[in-house]
Amino acid sequence: MTTRVLRVLQAFEGTTAPLTLTQIAQSAELPLPTAHRLVGELVEWGALQKDSMGRYQVGLRLWEVAQLGGRRLRDAARPYLQDLFSLTHETAHMAVREGRDALYVDRVYSSKRVPRASRVGGRLPLHATAVGKVLLAHEETWLQEAYVATPMHAPTLRTHVNGERLLVELKQIREQGYATTYEEVRAGACSIAVPVLTRTGSAVAALGLSMLSSQATQMNRHLPVLHGVARRIGSALEPFAARGATD
Repeated sequence: MTTRVLRVLQAFEGTTAPLTLTQIAQSAELPLPTAHRLVGELVEWGALQKDSMGRYQVGLRLWEVAQLGGRRLRDAARPYLQDLFSLTHETAHMAVREGRDALYVDRVYSSKRVPRASRVGGRLPLHATAVGKVLLAHEETWLQEAYVATPMHAPTLRTHVNGERLLVELKQIREQGYATTYEEVRAGACSIAVPVLTRTGSAVAALGLSMLSSQATQMNRHLPVLHGVARRIGSALEPFAARGATD
């Protein structure tokens, strides 16, 4: 039964739109009566909620529980992320690697209308984001090769999905200490990111800025503050990095 419940919840990944019971059943590959029973139990517990049109969306109780994930990482890094925003006035965010995705654990939004590709708790492909490329660049070679061996989704026409070229790009990112993207996830947006390193040199997270694509030529001027804040976050995470920063 646990597997079926998880499949029901998985139907809501990657979408903020409410789903009908039929859509949930199809996504979870469950008979409609089974989906109806499980969804009813999840609504009763508060994991899902039903709107006036009979559609379902993630409930507040599940959202509250989800916020506990990565809390230590967010609590340790939040003051520094606020500093980064204050010094740059650009949308600042931090992400960790979760499988093939960059999982966004915190973000401070700028007042600029930069096209948003993700939110706190959201995921984006590693190869399409600056934070994701930084994280992937600091993984072992075998993992990088395994990643590019699988077909990569292209959210825009500018997304880099050629495996051989991406491996070359990852090597360059590792050497130069930062990554950039230009409209690889959303048209109108660009980003720059640096790794958050421990003393052993492992990247426990990535720190980045998102801005309008018209500012792309100005991104590199933020590198000194990005590296400085990343070092401070790395020092703050050091006491529990070995135990898992997202515990």
